Amino acid sequence: MNRVAPASAEEFLGGVRGQRVLVTAGGSGIGFAIASTLTALGARVAICDISQALLEEASASMKPALATIADVSSEADVDRMFDEVSASLGGLDALVNNAGIAGPTGGVDEISTEDWRRCIDICLTGQFLCARRATPLLKAAGGGSIVNMSSAAGRHGYAFRSPYSAAKFGVVGFTQSLAKELGPHAIRVNAILPGIVEGPRIENVISNRAKQLGISHEEMTERYLQNVSLRRMVSPYDVANMVAFLLSNAGVNISGQSLGVDGNVETL
Repeated sequence: MNRVAPASAEEFLGGVRGQRVLVTAGGSGIGFAIASTLTALGARVAICDISQALLEEASASMKPALATIADVSSEADVDRMFDEVSASLGGLDALVNNAGIAGPTGGVDEISTEDWRRCIDICLTGQFLCARRATPLLKAAGGGSIVNMSSAAGRHGYAFRSPYSAAKFGVVGFTQSLAKELGPHAIRVNAILPGIVEGPRIENVISNRAKQLGISHEEMTERYLQNVSLRRMVSPYDVANMVAFLLSNAGVNISGQSLGVDGNVETL
């Protein structure tokens, strides 16, 4: 029986340095945490966002290889962005499909068709548009990785957030399908399911739900945390660390998985 010596820490967790990575919505929040973490590990990172101000702020601290305006729900924007990524990076080794919105808060009979479509277009169709353009580049590179951002709402029904939950369940199905389709090309595809992530987005969600129920923001926050086994929110950098793990040598045989980074959200 052949025995292989255990890998060193550098070999085990290395492999990110030099990778060419696109992170969508990389100007703030989870996207910025992912992009800055990968940059610190030596990756060449391109970011997009819909806000020029956020791109400029992120670029000042992170120095990405490319920072470009793009709405991932726009096919024209995505096509232009990938042309810029190809020119700037000379190819692609990993795509992080991070862009998304919280979507509307309300009963199914209160949500407008426009709000429903916008949430699905950004949170789900945007991932398809980016993966469609990334796949030929990843194949040309000899393989790589796609990380799709789902949510704890992608494994739990989420009352009064039905468009968001529907989109995030869709991301899980999209991820599993791509993992089967692209595995023979040495392309790994995984989904990350964050839970209650610290930041302005969840604060807005909590505020909207609190108003709907007629309770305080503090009480609503406590209700959310009672559904988390660890009774705490997670940091954007907890999510970024999982992305780095999946892109590293340690993640070389992980594909088709839906990985919770959520303190174990029990229900929503």
